Amino acid sequence: MYNFFVNENQKLNDKYVIIGADFNHIKNVLRMSVGDTFLVSDNGVSNLCEIESFENDSVIAKITEENYNDTSLPISIYLFQGLPKGDKMELIIQKTVELGVECVIPVEMSRCVVKLDDKKKKSKVSRWQSISESAAKQSKCNRIPQIADVLTYKQALEKAKELDLLLVPYESKNGMADTKDALSQIKAGMSVGILIGPEGGFDEKEVEQAFEIGGKVISLGKRILRTETAAITSVGMCMLYAEMNLGE
Repeated sequence: MYNFFVNENQKLNDKYVIIGADFNHIKNVLRMSVGDTFLVSDNGVSNLCEIESFENDSVIAKITEENYNDTSLPISIYLFQGLPKGDKMELIIQKTVELGVECVIPVEMSRCVVKLDDKKKKSKVSRWQSISESAAKQSKCNRIPQIADVLTYKQALEKAKELDLLLVPYESKNGMADTKDALSQIKAGMSVGILIGPEGGFDEKEVEQAFEIGGKVISLGKRILRTETAAITSVGMCMLYAEMNLGE
């Protein structure tokens, strides 16, 4: 079933007015008709809707079942991702959005190869946000995860201080025991940050600074993972823990 996102101005009583690119997609690409159904995600809630009519450049869809599909996690996951090379960030965003991440924060770290000026940062974030929206539609998220502006490492740590828990995948002498301990601290309603280094890994000072603000070291196994693999694995791990232990 297809999923579309709306803002509060598009709701009139028990109906939604679908306009713009979504209108074109419904009418001209999907060729949907009166009586066809789809999901509408509105402020974190997905409702089942049925097409009532096509009027000028809009689709009128009536709500037939509220709170039809709740795909949100019982925790909020924030991914702090060191800027990777090439189009790896696009893959990271796509897959972590599918896994249920709340927000992806691109971070400039000392070992990042990529250097972006202000103009490129805005262009990249805009592109990344569109990827987030596309992935959210595909995976039927209740809301579109935010792609934050690119932060310095210092700014990222200040943001991380606001969260309930910060996980740092890094070399761990205790191995998976540290991972089990960190995951056991996650409770429903918590905000959980995950800090991932770029291709060159963390600078030792960066790791020390993360631990100084309460970051918890975790292991992702015995193998060396690429930055994009580490990000996807970490988010997937938290998603599975939350779904299995903190769900209904």
